[in-house]
Amino acid sequence: MAVKRVVANMATDRMDAAKAFYGDVLGMSLGMDHGWIITFVGTGQSTPQLSFAVEGGSGTPVPDLSIEVDDLADAYERVVAAGHPVEYGPTDEPWGVRRFFVRDPFGRLLNILAHR
Repeated sequence: MAVKRVVANMATDRMDAAKAFYGDVLGMSLGMDHGWIITFVGTGQSTPQLSFAVEGGSGTPVPDLSIEVDDLADAYERVVAAGHPVEYGPTDEPWGVRRFFVRDPFGRLLNILAHR
């Protein structure tokens, strides 16, 4: 047996907010839309991962999701331009990533990061 994909499922009735944030702001593509469920996909090849933590690193709270991007500066500009307040960073962390935290429209804390 091999795990091929891990998908975070978040309950909401605000599909437009999900499309605006994850599609427009973060630039993810809509991979599936059945009306009652929508799935966003990124580009590139990734390995399914699940993390468990007692803190988020550097004394931060554990984020609900970590989203790796190829251009952190662009992601940061898009988040700020869309009016989402950044709660932490951007900052270079000692373990080799640059990141910032923002809440999505549903209150979930996101760790947006890029490896240096």
